[in-house]
Amino acid sequence: MSENKKHEENLFNEENKDNLFAGEIPEEQPVIEEENNSEVEELQKKLDVLNQQYVRLAADFDNYRKRQAQERENLLKYGSENALKKMIEVLDNFERGQKALEKVEDCQTVKDSFNLVHKQVLETLEKLGLEAIDTEGKEFDPNFHDAVMQTPNNDVPEHTILNELQKGYKLGDKVLRPALVNVATAS
Repeated sequence: MSENKKHEENLFNEENKDNLFAGEIPEEQPVIEEENNSEVEELQKKLDVLNQQYVRLAADFDNYRKRQAQERENLLKYGSENALKKMIEVLDNFERGQKALEKVEDCQTVKDSFNLVHKQVLETLEKLGLEAIDTEGKEFDPNFHDAVMQTPNNDVPEHTILNELQKGYKLGDKVLRPALVNVATAS
């Protein structure tokens, strides 16, 4: 064997030795590349599918968000529509009463007409969910009542509401306006 050939074989063996320690095997490399390529392609396909699902989901959510914003806007804009439709009937009765009262000279007829329309207003508001807050004889509750007066009184327990100065109203559990009341205090 010539000196050159021995030197080339030693170099080749040293290269392969380095490759073995580095985890590379020259003969098997094309097989690994094919396996890696197919694995990479498979992973790429999965990534593409997941990316498409994500894009669709993001678009669906964006559409949902826009739809919800539109519905909120419509509620704010037209939320009182039902209440106003019911109150229009009351307004019609006020106008009819106004025309009818032009020729009336009897005060009792005016009172009766007024009471009838007042009753209709209360019934309509109750149908919409409006409730008057109970006051007289009840114990003062700062969640529903606003004490604007205090009167010394030994006939009733302290913090009892003596009289109502202005009605309070609530819608379900929400207080729209607290009742203005006079509360008993110890003398």
